[in-house]
Amino acid sequence: MDESGDSAEAVQEFTKAAKEFEEKLSDLELRTFLSEPDDMRDAIVSIHPGAGGTESTDWASMLHRMYMRYADKKGFETELIDYQPGDEAGIKSSTFEIKGDYAYGYLKSESGVHRLVRISPFDANKRRHTSFASVFVYPLIESNIDVDIKDDDIRIDTFRASGAGGQHVNKVSSAVRITHLETGIVVSCQSQRSQLKNKESAMKVLRARLYQLYKEKEDAKREKAESEKKKIEWGSQIRSYVFHPYNLVKDHRTEHETSNAEAVMEGELDEFINAYLTTK
Repeated sequence: MDESGDSAEAVQEFTKAAKEFEEKLSDLELRTFLSEPDDMRDAIVSIHPGAGGTESTDWASMLHRMYMRYADKKGFETELIDYQPGDEAGIKSSTFEIKGDYAYGYLKSESGVHRLVRISPFDANKRRHTSFASVFVYPLIESNIDVDIKDDDIRIDTFRASGAGGQHVNKVSSAVRITHLETGIVVSCQSQRSQLKNKESAMKVLRARLYQLYKEKEDAKREKAESEKKKIEWGSQIRSYVFHPYNLVKDHRTEHETSNAEAVMEGELDEFINAYLTTK
C-alpha cells in the first residue's frame, strides 16, 4: 500500500471538506443580513438590453447566462417564463424564476443597470464598445398574499410565439401578453405550449411586479426606495464589467472589485452580493 498516496488523498479530502464547511458557515452568517420579509422568497429576474442594437442584446444574453450559472452553482432551480431572441444576436428580453432558499434576498442586489466595455465581436474594425442592460429582480409572492387584479384592470393579447420552444410555437397563438392599464406594466410569456399556462405564468409575474410597486409606495422609507430607483436609470450603472484594455468587474455602490471577470461571467457573484448585503 502506498502510504504517501493515501496521505495525499486524505489531505485532499480534508481540504475539500474544510472548504465546503467554510462556504456553508459563510452562507449562514450572510443570512443574518437577510431579515426583510421578502428575502426568503423565490425571485423573478427580468433582463432588458439598453440602446445599442446588437451590442446590447448580446450583453443581455451574457447576463442571462451569468445568472443561470449562478443559480446552478447555488443549487437553485430555474424556470424560463419569457425569452425573446434578438434580431441578429443575443436577446430582446428574458424573464425567469429562480427558486431556492433566500433567492430573492441574495439577488435583490442585482437590480440596476449593468455596463460592459469590450472589443466588439461584431465590429470588423475591432473597436471598443460600451453596452448597457438593465436587470430587475422581484420577490415571487405567494398566492395567499392579496394583490387585487380585476378583469377590467388588464388587457390580454395573444400572439404567435417566436424563438426556441419547438415548431408548434409558430403555428398557434399560444403566447400571452398582459397589460395592467393603471400602471402600464406589461408582462408576457411564451415558454409553454398551452395558452392557459402562459397566461398563468404571466399573471404570476404581474402579481409580483404589482406587489413590489405597492410595497414601495406604502413603504415608510419611501425616500430610500426612490434613491434606489435612480440607480437603475440609464447611465447610472450599479456595476461595470471591463474586458478591454484590462479585466475588471467593479460594483459602484460598494466599491468591491475583482480582476477575474471570467469567473464572474461564469456565475461567481457571491463576493459582490456579500459586499452589498454587509455594507448597505
